[in-house]
Amino acid sequence: MIDNALPLLAIAVPLAGALLIGLFGRWPNLRELVTVLTSVSLLGVVVQLIEPVLAPDFWTTSWLQPAYEAVQVLPGVPLAFKVEPLGLIYALIASSLWILNSLYSVGYMRGNREAHQTRFYICFAVAIAAVMGIAFAGNIFTLFIFYEALSLSTYPLVSHKGTPEAVKSARIYLGILVGTSVGLFLPAIIATYFFTGTLAFQPGGVFQAALADGTLTGPVLGLLFVLYMYGIGKAALMPMHRWLPAAMVAPTPVSALLHAVAVVKAGVFSVVKVVLYVFGSASLVGAAQGEWLIYVAGATILIASAIALFQDNLKRRLAYSTVSQLSYITLAASLLSPYGFMAAALHIAAHAFGKITLFFAAGSIYTAAHKTKVSELDGIGRKMPWTMAAFTIGALSMIGVPPTAGFISKWYLLQGAWETGYVFVVVVVTLSTLLNASYFLPIVYRAFFKAPADDHGHHDHGHHDHGHHAHGHDHAHHGDHHADHHADHGEAPLPIVVALTCTAAGTIILFFFPDLALGLAEQIRRGLP
Repeated sequence: MIDNALPLLAIAVPLAGALLIGLFGRWPNLRELVTVLTSVSLLGVVVQLIEPVLAPDFWTTSWLQPAYEAVQVLPGVPLAFKVEPLGLIYALIASSLWILNSLYSVGYMRGNREAHQTRFYICFAVAIAAVMGIAFAGNIFTLFIFYEALSLSTYPLVSHKGTPEAVKSARIYLGILVGTSVGLFLPAIIATYFFTGTLAFQPGGVFQAALADGTLTGPVLGLLFVLYMYGIGKAALMPMHRWLPAAMVAPTPVSALLHAVAVVKAGVFSVVKVVLYVFGSASLVGAAQGEWLIYVAGATILIASAIALFQDNLKRRLAYSTVSQLSYITLAASLLSPYGFMAAALHIAAHAFGKITLFFAAGSIYTAAHKTKVSELDGIGRKMPWTMAAFTIGALSMIGVPPTAGFISKWYLLQGAWETGYVFVVVVVTLSTLLNASYFLPIVYRAFFKAPADDHGHHDHGHHDHGHHAHGHDHAHHGDHHADHHADHGEAPLPIVVALTCTAAGTIILFFFPDLALGLAEQIRRGLP
């Protein structure tokens, strides 16, 4: 049986951490120690849920037991928490990667002498608490509350640098996310309550009765589906994706949180959760609604990959890659098939490890060599072999090459496509794999096989100063020669290198030891009606 205090504890631990970080803000070593200890404690809490969720009788006992309910907001709509396999996958990824992200942040924030570090760590911890609330939400109302909390707590992280550009981008970020959720997601939730009288998550969905007695017609169900899919703006389905490249002005540890772990995963997680436990495949198939999502997600994958191909700014290239990779998860869920749902769950994990590695590497290059563009990376693999080796592993996982985690989720996605007979999906996966290879492999080739402009580093220094002024907003202290000093030494500070080596290793470990991820994905499949 599941101890219902655990989901609450998972939300309380990061919040308590945020409080302590604020109290110890004047002592950087203590503040950062608290951050790391909090992240480790959180993983300790979440791990305790693995055994009960993997239990063979989970759906007949644990799922049926009452969830923890805090306050009744509307009749039959409490603030409620309930654990299920999909939520557990998300919580495990977020809590384990938060440990590495905290370690990385220490190296990055100090290495770049960033301002407002205490605020940064506090907002980070609050964002992780919001993620836990989303992962363990027992109904769509609770999910919405924490979804909004995540948008608000990450806003100061996106606008961290405080430059006009950062503030403008953060406004786009918040504007699109809150606009879609209040304008589309919330009305969809209200309509769901109006038609069904419940907002609880149920295997098979909540609409069957309303469809059966004619309260709800197929086209109205279809309209609700559109509102949900576009209202969950964090899933970055085109054209609601613009917030994601805009958020690139943030420091790299934030990009890693936003684009690998917390924010975008909150989007696709909510999409899969809504498809599974609000609509249910039977209702969507029966009402012949929702097929459009396969084509919109497929188009998003290909268009975003094509845009990524032409980005010279490394983080922007990674951002468009994220837009594309997220739609793999939406595409997998839109197949409405058992393998599709498994592929969606597995790709949430595979993408998190691969993409966080890529962002960590981008931040490492920026911290050590002060380079932000793909065209400047000739020969950088010789100076920064650890960073670029990790980058290569992350890139291979995005392409879907064994032995990386990305291969497993793509394999299940293709099985889902064969299972449902969608040749379109097979075509999309094939084309996008070629596109992924075309925008990632040239970076790896440049880094390892092209000669640097000048081995003595004289030319490099000229490059730095030029880079410093061009990308001055990337750095808190313009007159700081700290970056030049690092460039001669090669690799970034140790915490950065350790973190990116661990996430790259995780990408390969997930391939060789996928039992936990596959077990949870299999458990989702067992819960299908």
